[in-house]
Amino acid sequence: MKNILSAAAATALTLVLTGPAFAGALDEPTIAPAPAAPPPAPVYTGGNWTGFYAGAQIGNLDADGESGLAGNSGDDTTFGLHAGYNYDFGSWVVGGELDYDDASVDLSPVGASIDSVWRAKLRGGYDFGRTLLYATAGLAEVDTSVGSDTGDFYGVGVSYKATEQFIVSGEYLMHDFSDIGGNSGFDAEADTFTIRASWQF
Repeated sequence: MKNILSAAAATALTLVLTGPAFAGALDEPTIAPAPAAPPPAPVYTGGNWTGFYAGAQIGNLDADGESGLAGNSGDDTTFGLHAGYNYDFGSWVVGGELDYDDASVDLSPVGASIDSVWRAKLRGGYDFGRTLLYATAGLAEVDTSVGSDTGDFYGVGVSYKATEQFIVSGEYLMHDFSDIGGNSGFDAEADTFTIRASWQF
């Protein structure tokens, strides 16, 4: 009997001593994992110039007469529109464009004026990602107070993609016209510099 009581007492003492440990193990709080940081906002890096685009430009036209118009010159602000298509081959971009400049350039002292210029362009350049450096050439038709003429032009430009769709550019062109209005010897050279804003579709 004494052995039974001793065993019961030992069992009770063991339960009393180990009870808090079991209780603590059952009540241990679980630690929630730290929330994951949100992914960084995407950063536009450019590099895709394929697509149609259109926009407007403002610039300056500086003309100098030659031969029968020698000694006559003038320059003034131009305003225009342009539209075209580019295809991006990876490192190289090629395309075509039509543009129009409205001008009011008086050639002094003869009193003639340059009223507008239409251009059909071929363009080719290198894709630096957000920046496109290009060369361009084509045909231009000038309308003046003494008649019109179709000549050639060439030039360079640089375009920068501020966003995937919005492009800002600067372009310099040199034009050569001869026999303006069918008048033999009525020749002129003209330089234009324009700042352009375009939307790529």
